[in-house]
Amino acid sequence: MARSQAERSARDTLAVSAATVCLTAAMVSGALRDDVRERALFRVVDNANARELIASLQGTQDMSACNGCERRVAKQLGASRVGVCWVQKISNLILNINLRVEDAATGAMLFQRSVDLRGNTDLSWRRGAKALVDLLASDPSATR
Repeated sequence: MARSQAERSARDTLAVSAATVCLTAAMVSGALRDDVRERALFRVVDNANARELIASLQGTQDMSACNGCERRVAKQLGASRVGVCWVQKISNLILNINLRVEDAATGAMLFQRSVDLRGNTDLSWRRGAKALVDLLASDPSATR
């Protein structure tokens, strides 16, 4: 049975929206990683060596609230600290980017902050990522 134009349009819009979210997440992740690396706050490791573990964990739970699963990833990568970042959408124009840094061995939270975004644009996302790294850099207990 042929789908109506409205059904095709809704599916196509959803696919574009999902692709946009993935591109935005990749951009924010890259901006955070680059800024942390450039400021020499931490040695940033490549997640590629834990890709399968990350995929299996993401398939069953929210990595920002998984009761320590992020520490398994850090240990597999040989990292002493782990950063977990997530977004909360309040409305189409108001979003929050959150960052938590934990000690990989103990799970002690060393840093947790949130920044608000106004507007869902690449510029607002980049500014939000920079603001989070500014907060991280200004907290000596998080970067020791």
